[in-house]
Amino acid sequence: MDAADWWTAFAILGLLGCSAFFSGSETALTATNRAAMHQLAANGSRGAATALKLTEDNERLLGSILLGNNLVNVLSTALATTLFTGLLGETGVAYATLVMTVLVTVFAEVAPKTYAITRPDQASTRVAPAIEIVVRVFAPLVSAISFLVRGAFSVIGVKIDPDAHVLAPHEQIRGAIALHHSEGGVEKDERDRLLAALELREREVADVMRHRRDLQSISADAPSDEIVSFCLASPHTRIPLWRGEPENIVGVLHAKDLLRAVDREMRGNGETVNIAEANARLDVMSVARQPWFVPDTRPLDDQLRAFLKKRQHFALVVDEYGTLQGLITLEDILEEIVGDIADEHDIEVEGLIRETGGSIVVPGSLSIRNLNRACDWNLPDDEATTVAGLVIHEAQAIPTEGQVFAFHGVRFEVLARERQQITKIRMKELPRA
Repeated sequence: MDAADWWTAFAILGLLGCSAFFSGSETALTATNRAAMHQLAANGSRGAATALKLTEDNERLLGSILLGNNLVNVLSTALATTLFTGLLGETGVAYATLVMTVLVTVFAEVAPKTYAITRPDQASTRVAPAIEIVVRVFAPLVSAISFLVRGAFSVIGVKIDPDAHVLAPHEQIRGAIALHHSEGGVEKDERDRLLAALELREREVADVMRHRRDLQSISADAPSDEIVSFCLASPHTRIPLWRGEPENIVGVLHAKDLLRAVDREMRGNGETVNIAEANARLDVMSVARQPWFVPDTRPLDDQLRAFLKKRQHFALVVDEYGTLQGLITLEDILEEIVGDIADEHDIEVEGLIRETGGSIVVPGSLSIRNLNRACDWNLPDDEATTVAGLVIHEAQAIPTEGQVFAFHGVRFEVLARERQQITKIRMKELPRA
């Protein structure tokens, strides 16, 4: 080998190094976590900021890297063919093909991509500045190539949209949570809370409100001492007041406001009276607050922001005709995320009972969402909010006691019914085929 051959060999090695750089950069920048890059950029990493900017236009980024990689691979192969042909004659072509296949596969593809896939964030921050220069240099040529590609696809009726995302950001986060849970990195309770927070925007007030049937309220025209006794006996701190009919809410009485008013009456006019007289003198409507009505179709995340903005915890829910449907509290929305929040004043209600053999007994009013959480099931809740509602929806009728149904992989047996309401149901997951 003369000096020219040695220079050719060194050029081939240099081009292989460039190929390795492009291959590793492609893997690193496509596998990097944009959230991690964003955090590193916020901490002052210029490489992370550059990588984040580059990944905003994947078509331009990948086009530039692939163009550079193909150029150096083709050039290195051509030089190797010239070198081996000069040394070995016509058989040099075969040797050049064999040697370059091994070198490119091992050192320009597998090795750099293996490194990049194991340390994508670290590799991305290192290669981003150089790749940014490559993208700028190849930008005109990449744009021309992209135009030709789009034209070729349009001929066969395929439209290419580089800005389209297969999954929306919320779906990507939801998929990541599910993946980490399946791998054991996220516990079930943590998964449920994270997914519930994401799903607030997909659920409406009507899905979690307390129905007007369960609403504890009292007539505003009742004697004031009766209203005071009713509020003290209630486990709730806010009591709706109605006039004429229970659905005509005219005010909301807060327990603290009521106690302050009673205290003022006991100490009023410079004389102290007993609590019975104070209760009799009390003007309840002067203490009550204006009711806040919200539509039943409002998304839960909007209602949560409204609660925080108005600094209120209680709202009455109405439908499109203005008819009272129920009430919703800030606690109801928080329970959608963290599960049931019980305190010392909560009334214990009948809940899920597990039986031997794998079956469970639940009240018909149990929400499908809470049931799915407890049993790790996937019963749909888009057509019905409660278990009883799901049975009625699927059966297209109000079942009688003893009727059995099977749908969505679960066996339902109606155990009790009061009038038109299913009150108790036995359920068991069916074996999968």
